[in-house]
Amino acid sequence: MAGQLIKEWSAIQQFPSATQEKLVDLLGKLKNQNVNTLTILVMGKGGVGKSSTVNSVIGERVVTVSAFQSETPRPVMVSRSRSGFTLNIIDTPGLVEGGYVSDQVLDTIKRFLLNKTVDVLLYVDRLDAYRVDNMDKQIVKAISDSFGKEIWHKAVVVLTHAQLSPPDALTYEEFFSKRWESLLKCIRQGARINKNEAQQFAIPVALVENSGRCNKNEHDEKILPMGTPWIPNLIHTITDVTLNGKRGILVDQKLIEGPNANDRGKIYIPLILAFQFLFIIKPIQKMIKADVARESKPSWA
Repeated sequence: MAGQLIKEWSAIQQFPSATQEKLVDLLGKLKNQNVNTLTILVMGKGGVGKSSTVNSVIGERVVTVSAFQSETPRPVMVSRSRSGFTLNIIDTPGLVEGGYVSDQVLDTIKRFLLNKTVDVLLYVDRLDAYRVDNMDKQIVKAISDSFGKEIWHKAVVVLTHAQLSPPDALTYEEFFSKRWESLLKCIRQGARINKNEAQQFAIPVALVENSGRCNKNEHDEKILPMGTPWIPNLIHTITDVTLNGKRGILVDQKLIEGPNANDRGKIYIPLILAFQFLFIIKPIQKMIKADVARESKPSWA
């Protein structure tokens, strides 16, 4: 972070008073636990609302969003400080290019993160996506392979476009439950989280509505269809994950480069040597001893 100009988080004052109070309380909770810097990594497919969510959380247009323009071509870190606390949010390009998960995009993201610690991963998708397919599983697998499946200890699933009318006569709660269950199953499969590990990876979900048509409550806060002010709720969920006792993910050179091809087989060397001794060397030694014994016998014996 050295050399980067960190602006004062003045846009927090643009939020309704009720939202401001909740955010200040949550930031105070983090500082009380000696968390003075929070780095959030935002990842997902293109067009799901990653950049819009970053803008909503910061309270100003810090990342360009346009229906007629492709999303950010490279990672962008937005930093804001308030009362000795620094918030870093890293927006990233969509992970899919040409129908495939892009290794180049993942590599660009990892190199951007060199020597940074990811405190929270926001994995962003849309609530109004009506099915989960193999591409979703491939994205989760790619994230897990790049950062280790431990990153899901520090993850929040963010579902955007949350102000919708559910299809098929479902209630909002029923639709949300079905969508979340299918996506959670996909994450567990893609990250290879087995049933015994499922409780260790209690991944929370937060709903988001970034559009200007989002309903508001009597305090002028943007609310979800269930009446929950979503910005304080998202920050509350992020705070809980930050303080869940699990370590953040330090992105060092070793993580970027992945396993060294020269080291991959070293774990098997002792087994190979043992196999050679028991099944090759030892039988040969016995054969040699037997031959020597036969040759040593006198011809008249």
